[in-house]
Amino acid sequence: MMNPDLIHSLDSLRVLSIDMINYAKSGHPGICLGAAPIMFAAYADNLKINPKDPKWPNRDRFVLSAGHGSALLYATLFMAGYDVSIDDLVNFRKLGSKTPGHPEYPLTPGVEVSTGPLGQGFANAVGMALAEKYLAALIEEEMPKQKLLNYYVYCLCSDGDIMEGVAQEAASIAGNFNLSNLIVLYDSNDITLDGKTTDTYSEDTVRKFMNMGWEVDYVAEGNDVREIDKAIERAKINKKPTLIEIKTTIGRGSVHEGTNLVHGRPLTSDDIAQLRKKYHIETNPLEITENAVKYLRTSISSRCDKEYQDWTNLVNQIKNTPGKETLKAIINFLETGEDGCKFTSNNFKIQNDYEEELRESNSKMMNIIADRTKFFLGGSADLSSSCHTSLYKEILFTKKYAVGRNIPFGVREHAMGAVLNGMALSNLRVYGSTFLSFSNYMLPSIRMSAMMNLPVLYIFTHDSVLVGKDGPTHQPIEQLSQLRLIPNLSVIRPADINEVIGAWDYYINTKHPTAIVLSKENAHILAGTSGNGVKMGAYIVKKEVNNLDCVIISTGIDFTTTYLISEELRATGVDIRLVSMPSMDLFLSQPKEYQDAIIPPNAKVFTVEAGSTYMWNTFASRGCAIGIDQYGYSGDKEEVLSKLGFDYESIINKIKRELDNK
Repeated sequence: MMNPDLIHSLDSLRVLSIDMINYAKSGHPGICLGAAPIMFAAYADNLKINPKDPKWPNRDRFVLSAGHGSALLYATLFMAGYDVSIDDLVNFRKLGSKTPGHPEYPLTPGVEVSTGPLGQGFANAVGMALAEKYLAALIEEEMPKQKLLNYYVYCLCSDGDIMEGVAQEAASIAGNFNLSNLIVLYDSNDITLDGKTTDTYSEDTVRKFMNMGWEVDYVAEGNDVREIDKAIERAKINKKPTLIEIKTTIGRGSVHEGTNLVHGRPLTSDDIAQLRKKYHIETNPLEITENAVKYLRTSISSRCDKEYQDWTNLVNQIKNTPGKETLKAIINFLETGEDGCKFTSNNFKIQNDYEEELRESNSKMMNIIADRTKFFLGGSADLSSSCHTSLYKEILFTKKYAVGRNIPFGVREHAMGAVLNGMALSNLRVYGSTFLSFSNYMLPSIRMSAMMNLPVLYIFTHDSVLVGKDGPTHQPIEQLSQLRLIPNLSVIRPADINEVIGAWDYYINTKHPTAIVLSKENAHILAGTSGNGVKMGAYIVKKEVNNLDCVIISTGIDFTTTYLISEELRATGVDIRLVSMPSMDLFLSQPKEYQDAIIPPNAKVFTVEAGSTYMWNTFASRGCAIGIDQYGYSGDKEEVLSKLGFDYESIINKIKRELDNK
């Protein structure tokens, strides 16, 4: 039997979150009423946190993958003592508030990640757990039996999360790596927005997770906080990730409880009135008793204050002990996120005859970074041998070797992106790689990293129809435009090793979500290219001699073709300015004066890139965007280019015709 003070605090939490939704005239009351005991059990009795120091490095992480339950989370954060006020709750879903419709990182204290698209938070939690395993293993090498880092990652997920493919991919990764620090609280209420889950799936979730390497527990009465507590205690001693299926009733107490009618719209005033009576809540709307708040805050304080102080004392002791420089550097990283990596393109002098595949140039740069910081790691979707993205001196991250820095994500692009986001939320510098044509599988996760401004690096190789015989499924056309349309994502397509170095200079020194797009073709270093020019987005490689006849803009491996074309045209008397534009978004972020200096407003402008011309019309004169706006073919790359009208002769002839017509 739960004690009366606990019951009052729990039911106050329920009603407070319902009041928020009612006042906003928008929200999801069903999860607030049904899953409140899960949230309460997590915060009152289990999470190791300090609401006054929400960024404490050794805090437990809580991820609300079912982001539509945000009102419940915000009300809990207020009651727990985070910097969330009643006024913030009143402003739920209002423009400019720190209590938006779905949780947003880093807007609200206590919110660890932006969630909303179902399944993403689940996969982010896997990334957070993986990051803890890696960082804890690093510390163990310097401090056996360490107590600096030993946190759990809790994730509250819904039936909808469990259905999403990204969650299934991520669950498989977590099971394979034995992420025993991951505890998923599954709000199993058998209802989704459209109706009963039996209408949409019938598999045995428990057996499925067990087969993926998870421990699975079950709580039959989801309203019993103490039973949920017991299940969590069991999960903490498991040697595998744990899924706790908790049977709840969506909209518990509402006249529509147990149905989809209570899922996604506010309750009626009559329904709320009878709820308040049923739960013995006599306060005015959006008010709460002092005792209800005190119960939760006291529960957290009595469990966590001493552990927080002990951790602080341990850190200060290490900082004041002579030596232990590596351990001190790790502590500094945990507290500040500073990885200590120094990198500048100015330090590289490449010989004039240098030539190699751009993916190989990139491989050399990423291994230089790996030598300079232990906080850089990543992997590929089973394509490291093709993308050339292995860290040479490192081994695989495995369940037995958590300091491995090559992460075998398997053929799971979607989960890879979301797991990387979770790792980046632990301040790690992380990368993921696959073919450019498969970036489509990652777009939802890339969008979330851009939204949260996480310094995730995406390395996409095989960047054009030059992959030839693999055919149109592997030949990217629209992918560059798709990536470039994502706000706050820097997309860089280098032309040679100088620009590859510049791309890494930009990424390391900005901590910005970035995609580097690379060819598998050999690229000769080109006179006039610049690593420093990359951060400007575009720059002049060859300037006109006298009177400008036209500007030609190009990117990536196509720039080599354009370079040769410009020389042939110059030999015929055409005065050309040749511009490399490795990053369209970085160029458009420059002052107009700089943009006009690179591309004169009244100039005849050609653009050349082996992909969709859609976005290039921003720069190209009418009819002068030269690219590929159809799917490719399977065949020798030279034949494919000719068939698509993108071989050397076709391109130069198009330019000549346009110049003759001016």
